[in-house]
Amino acid sequence: MEKIKQLIAAGQTDEAIRQLDAYIATHATADNAFYLRGNAYRKQGNMRQALNNYLAAMELNPDSPARIAHDQLIAILDFYNKDMYNQ
Repeated sequence: MEKIKQLIAAGQTDEAIRQLDAYIATHATADNAFYLRGNAYRKQGNMRQALNNYLAAMELNPDSPARIAHDQLIAILDFYNKDMYNQ
């Protein structure tokens, strides 16, 4: 997992997601892998996939750090001023 964290930090999110997909295929209850995959998707700007992975991590482990990441991402998404979209 440390190598995957380094890949995400270095911006190599496609490779991190590929490795996490393979890991999750054989370790379906690894909440940390879902959390990291959520982080990789968030870094790519894919908020929907990030939220889905955070939710999966939280289902497996209610005390996962994914809960904080999920709540923070929701707060960021709620912050946008919807009145400014068409300007």
